[in-house]
Amino acid sequence: MACPVAALVLDMFAAPLVDVARDLAVPSYVYMSSTGAMLALMLHLPALHEAVTVEFEEVEEGEIHVPGLPPVPSASMPNPVVDKKNPNYTWFMRLGDRFSDATGIIANSAVELEPGPLAAVAEGRCVPGRPTPPVYPIGPVLSLGDSSARKDNPPEPLHECIAWLDSQPPASVVYLCFGSLGWFEPPQVVEITAALERCGHRFLWVLRGPPGGVSGAGAPDGSEHPTDANLDEVLPEGFLDRTRGRGLVWPRWAPQKEILAHPAVGGFVTHGGWNSALESLWHGVPMAPWPLYAEQHLNAFELVVDMGVAVPLKVDRKRDNFVEAAELERAVRNLMGGGEEGRKAREKAAEMKAVCRKAVAVGGSSYAALQRLSAALHYGAVHPKEVKCGTSAA
Repeated sequence: MACPVAALVLDMFAAPLVDVARDLAVPSYVYMSSTGAMLALMLHLPALHEAVTVEFEEVEEGEIHVPGLPPVPSASMPNPVVDKKNPNYTWFMRLGDRFSDATGIIANSAVELEPGPLAAVAEGRCVPGRPTPPVYPIGPVLSLGDSSARKDNPPEPLHECIAWLDSQPPASVVYLCFGSLGWFEPPQVVEITAALERCGHRFLWVLRGPPGGVSGAGAPDGSEHPTDANLDEVLPEGFLDRTRGRGLVWPRWAPQKEILAHPAVGGFVTHGGWNSALESLWHGVPMAPWPLYAEQHLNAFELVVDMGVAVPLKVDRKRDNFVEAAELERAVRNLMGGGEEGRKAREKAAEMKAVCRKAVAVGGSSYAALQRLSAALHYGAVHPKEVKCGTSAA
């Protein structure tokens, strides 16, 4: 090429393009936007497939062994791998296999956040008998905005959610939000309202409507994103009046990073997407994960059991991850002050806030990993023929 390409950086779902990179003699790096735990599982999945010949839920001891993690309950396995007859399972197994053919893997995590899984990957325990590419944990990778740019521009009007939080006591509000695809059917909304009424805690709840305005159906353009909710239609009669002053139900997009940064927020009921979890940890906010889709059940297990930054919330996967009002009430009370689990989660989340910020600062582990990645990319641009798939100069 007239203008050499230093490397091809691939989304995890584009990992099969490592073959294209090889044909072009260009180094390839897979960017893993999910957890180190999910990376360990995906790398290990081909070997796990050979070792476990039945569905994971049929494993006799009820636990799956993933290198670097405590034994994972079969109920905490990610959605794409719970049904071996589903094409998604085959696809994820293939993706895990192709990760090993890349020049390197870029992970949106930090070694201090996920020491077990990331060490298992780096030491080759996930892919026995086969070299593992170097892993570069450069996270948390978060878009937090440019504070210097904000200083140079006129201040924007406060978002209504932030203005409401300004009037609440420190660490008194539980924030409920379920990601860009999260919404609930009416029976689940009723359970949430009952839990929030009974628990007595202040709350900020981002409640979205179904995609396309039709329950269970996508929008005409195929989008799965929720719509703005009509609160008069979806909330039980009188709920807003009964919780006025201590609760805000917001039916549209909300500025999550600013909300989590607010001192009034003391806990986060979340779907457990990794971006949301990292934003929460960056600000030291403990969580109660309510997994809904993708790899979130594994995320919830890791946040509660392995990292200790969250309290458990029991979801019924056989009922589309349904949560009873009593269970949500118990978890919110625990998260916001009652019980040993909540206290430990708050302490650990505060610890992880410091860990995240130290990792990306000059001299931190993620800063150092980014420097190694930069050196590897530079070497690949200068000596492209010497860098092969599955190897690195770093």
